[in-house]
Amino acid sequence: MITVEDWALIRRLHLAEGESMRSIAARLGISRNTVAKAVSSDSPPAYARAPQDSGIKAVEPAIRALLQENPRMPATVLAERVGWSGSPAWFRENVARIRPEYAPADPADRITYDPGDQAQCDLWFPEARIPVGAGKTRVLPVLVMVSSHSRFSMARMIPSRMTGDLLAGMWELLGGLGAVPRRLIWDNETGIGRRNSYAAGVAAFAGVLATRVVQVKPYDPESKGVVERANQFLETSFLPGRVFTSPEDFNTQLAMWLPKANARFVRRTGARPAELINADKKAMLALPPVPPVTGFTARVRLPRDYYVRMGSNDYSVHPQAIGRFVDVTVDLETVTISLDGRTVGTHTRYWGKGITITDPDHVDAAKALRKAFQTPQPAGETVLRDLADYDRAFGVVLDDGQVA
Repeated sequence: MITVEDWALIRRLHLAEGESMRSIAARLGISRNTVAKAVSSDSPPAYARAPQDSGIKAVEPAIRALLQENPRMPATVLAERVGWSGSPAWFRENVARIRPEYAPADPADRITYDPGDQAQCDLWFPEARIPVGAGKTRVLPVLVMVSSHSRFSMARMIPSRMTGDLLAGMWELLGGLGAVPRRLIWDNETGIGRRNSYAAGVAAFAGVLATRVVQVKPYDPESKGVVERANQFLETSFLPGRVFTSPEDFNTQLAMWLPKANARFVRRTGARPAELINADKKAMLALPPVPPVTGFTARVRLPRDYYVRMGSNDYSVHPQAIGRFVDVTVDLETVTISLDGRTVGTHTRYWGKGITITDPDHVDAAKALRKAFQTPQPAGETVLRDLADYDRAFGVVLDDGQVA
């Protein structure tokens, strides 16, 4: 077959210039029959392959049936399920053509953040098991908060993911920042709330801070992608090679590392978080004059064994409060028990589970009370006063005329 350029040249030489087909064939090195066909053809030559049935047509119904049940099934698994033995690349190409009908693409917009508008919050669970005392270790959550505009990161390990600890952790981090973003962005964390319903205490916390707690929709990771990247940065840049002896040690090392993290250059913003945070804070809200309620509070009647339970651990109380209602207050570090405004027990909070924490003074007091109860004081002798003593005191005259 000749090219389109050869076809045009043949027609010009023969029809316009009158050159013979023999000489044209000799000049181009082709047969005279090819020249004759080109002269008689009104259009340039074109090659068309005869249509053939593709092997993918035979298995396409089975592919569609599998994608209907599981739209995200990998192409390699689909090939195995339908018995495909042809080209893997050709199969992947056709699966990519069919899949959007069952799993539409999820485009993500680039989001810009105004100064002071929001801080994204999340829990990061480092793989390292932290010693919590009594020979026990635990995987503990780390509360991470990132100011979206400046990318300024704050983080702290907390005892649990319960509401009281989440609120206490947020208040401590915001207090260290010295300002309150206008919105706190969370996912559907149980301790914050779910399905547009806040957990107990969250609305009051937001009200005192004059901010809003916003929970993003499920399957929308881009709405809090800033804090997700911060979690990954902690995982890859802070955690490797470190050894921790306690939660306090973890928080100490983390507090020393965060200034370095906030001094790094962020390509997306074109600046360092430490350089942008001041402008971010100027647009935020001021800290409230009265701190919000955080942690845990409970009012219980103290039983005979003079222990109260908080977070699956038992803490001793002075036994003088047995049988009376005591108020239990728990923050991130301390457990305090009070009776009518007077402290009857203070303990360092234990971050593990299933431990009994006892104050030796409480044991001694209970021993003294138990001894007093078991050995009661003997009753004293009863003395009967002579009634004549009363007659003499009041000058009573008896029947015989004598004065008593």
